[in-house]
Amino acid sequence: MEAENTTAIKGTGGRRGGERKKSIPKSVRAGLQFPVGRVARFLKKGRYAQRTGTGAPVYLAAVLEYLAAEVLELAGNAARDNKKSRIIPRHVQLAIRNDEELGKLLSGVTIASGGVLPNINPVLLPKKSVAAEEKVPQTKSSKKA
Repeated sequence: MEAENTTAIKGTGGRRGGERKKSIPKSVRAGLQFPVGRVARFLKKGRYAQRTGTGAPVYLAAVLEYLAAEVLELAGNAARDNKKSRIIPRHVQLAIRNDEELGKLLSGVTIASGGVLPNINPVLLPKKSVAAEEKVPQTKSSKKA
């Protein structure tokens, strides 16, 4: 009886025989939250190159995940500074514009409902009063200049 069973498995090329092991998503293998398979699909559909290596979507997904985590952390800090428990576009704007590297990366990006950084040009500020200037004694170096 067992001999008949093995011949049926042999004819299928080993495809149907035995237990199939469960497929593991590429994101889980890479230890990422961002979808590696979806990034791979977009890289192929975008036709950025004729061929795409297996490591390229993993690397790109990791970079995107890092950038998202960085922006979310800074925006969360901005929300906490404003005594809010929910991140709004204003907090994202403040987070990006106050960070030098993210500000440079996203300099050409407009964030809807983000507003602008609070900034007053020093020229527009009122000058010091005369009484405040008299209290500060002038040194010899300031007289020469």
